[in-house]
Amino acid sequence: MPDRIVLLPGNVTIFVELKAPGKKPSKLQEATHRRIRNLGHEVLVIDSKEGVDQFIKERCDEHDD
Repeated sequence: MPDRIVLLPGNVTIFVELKAPGKKPSKLQEATHRRIRNLGHEVLVIDSKEGVDQFIKERCDEHDD
């Protein structure tokens, strides 16, 4: 299971895997991500603080009412 589950307005669920800079998900994590995506959910892998900041900014802008 990814490290974080983000719940946003409009029934949006995003699973986020946080990795150390330059690191990739393990084979087991990749298989889990595929299963989650096959269920219709978004899965992101982020490997930097800047990536987290960008994710938050983009998603907040999308859901800014």
